[in-house]
Amino acid sequence: MKPARAFLTARWEDLVLLNWAAPETLLEPLLPRGTELDRWQGEALISLVGFRFRDTRVLGVSIPGHRNFPEVNLRFYVRRDVDGTARRAVVFVREIVPRRAIAAIARWIYNEPYLAAPMRERVALDAGRGGEAEFAWWHGGHAFTLRAAVDGPAAPLCPGSEAEFVTEHYYGYTRQRDGGTLEYAVEHPRWRVWSAYQHSFYGPARSLYGDGLGAMLAAPPRSAYVAVGSPVTVRVGRRLPQPEPPRQ
Repeated sequence: MKPARAFLTARWEDLVLLNWAAPETLLEPLLPRGTELDRWQGEALISLVGFRFRDTRVLGVSIPGHRNFPEVNLRFYVRRDVDGTARRAVVFVREIVPRRAIAAIARWIYNEPYLAAPMRERVALDAGRGGEAEFAWWHGGHAFTLRAAVDGPAAPLCPGSEAEFVTEHYYGYTRQRDGGTLEYAVEHPRWRVWSAYQHSFYGPARSLYGDGLGAMLAAPPRSAYVAVGSPVTVRVGRRLPQPEPPRQ
């Protein structure tokens, strides 16, 4: 099949990924129709990810004031089998950006769970030496901070590793307002990564993500990585076929 038209192109840079093993009972109600949980070594994972958008273009157009900005998202991992091939993908629980227009477009076109909030980024990373990355945001009168520190050169992904699992998903699925599912492809090369020797997430997670996920995020993550990033292309989405209604 001919690839769908590019909806968004950008660079995703300096990605901080904190990861938790998630109870499947928390994630199953969030599954888009037609998908199932993707597991790493038998466990469902959820990741809090902060990163930088750079040189962002929508349908080839660069919008002044909306090219460079941070994002923080909470996501988990799913799959859908198509003709015997697994399409490994992400589903977003919440995506936070500092621009209202970006959040509005993403909600309107993809029905993605975007939220606009004041944000700040502080990044000093070098692919050969490491450094630090910090993303902060404010919502509902509360302050949140996501941070990681790494040392030495970023390394290629190790096949079969947890770092590969949380970075190598090339589709996204999102539930639509009528209960259907939108699928979109995401293209980027394999990233170089670090394991973080320091990492933290601060903030009242229950106020933003609900009691179940908030309690989980209050515990220390099982792992933390930082990825260098790369250019990315997000393709125009397509709706999955609706299942046939049951016969009477």
